[in-house]
Amino acid sequence: MIDRDVERLRRLGRLYHGTEPNCISELRMRKDVFHRLCAELRSRALLEETVHVTIEEQLAMFIHAVGQNWPARAIAFEFLRSTEFVSRYFNLVLDALCVLARDLICIKSVETHSKITSSPGRFHPYFEGCIGALDGTHIPACVPIHMQDRFRGRKSITTQNVHAAIDFDLRFVYVLAGWEGSAHDSCVLQDALSRPSGLKIPEGKYFLADAGYAARPDVLPPYGGARYHLKEFRGTREPENARELFNLRHSTLRTTIERAFGTLKNRFKIFGSQPFFPFKTQVKIVMACCAVHNWILEDGPDEYVYDDVAWYEALPRSNHTRSNMRKENVAWSNKRDELANKMWEDKL
Repeated sequence: MIDRDVERLRRLGRLYHGTEPNCISELRMRKDVFHRLCAELRSRALLEETVHVTIEEQLAMFIHAVGQNWPARAIAFEFLRSTEFVSRYFNLVLDALCVLARDLICIKSVETHSKITSSPGRFHPYFEGCIGALDGTHIPACVPIHMQDRFRGRKSITTQNVHAAIDFDLRFVYVLAGWEGSAHDSCVLQDALSRPSGLKIPEGKYFLADAGYAARPDVLPPYGGARYHLKEFRGTREPENARELFNLRHSTLRTTIERAFGTLKNRFKIFGSQPFFPFKTQVKIVMACCAVHNWILEDGPDEYVYDDVAWYEALPRSNHTRSNMRKENVAWSNKRDELANKMWEDKL
């Protein structure tokens, strides 16, 4: 072996056989989680290793690109490879993780989560059929000039509107990426529900949503025109009527998806700026990172997951006064009224 290969092996050994904190910092996950992911990709023949490169090195280069937001030239220098080599294996790992995402991004259980059942009188039995929350988030996107008007919405930069549904373990159960930043969340949700392979909500179950969505079967938003955000209830200000009480408890549960988005963006720094990839690749990166996020959470929360206390302390005020693009479904509006009134009666 030439000196370059010896030096590369030494660096790789320090990377994923070294200390746990270094592995978490560099590869965004613990050592055992990283090696299990490599074993999964190997056992399913999603990646192949050669005498020149292992699956561990391929995945490590990919994680540096999406986790640290390193350009190909910096990765090539660190791993003693060529930029062409880095780019080639980046795309191979990306495709492999997108295949893996089909099994990782799905509804695992329709049972009422312990977060609800463990809070009788507060969440249970009012949210008994709730299996998670859904919302959209804007991720910086790099698109050609002739497409930029469609991808510029509430943000000052071009973005893609990523719609996702999560469960109360912060796992993504559905992700739809690639919509223009100017698209309204209701339009993206309608597309997700109408696709043959789109979001399938089990009968009798529903997701929580913010006030940008209209009440409809399987989707339950809060009341508009009433206090909603947790910051508005801090101190001595208690809910003054049934609608405010419903909104308070709804908000406490729904912020789970904000924590999930925050964790995803905190772990993968590539979502903090416009990536210089073709747009189709940018869409695939979202899916791959959500799959890796779910894989990591199979072992429970880690250093990149915001806990409830830390999240509530830094809770941003989102815009919940956006007008709905669709009329609310009467049956689900009535269902919301029943839940709110029962909460208020039980409180009294």
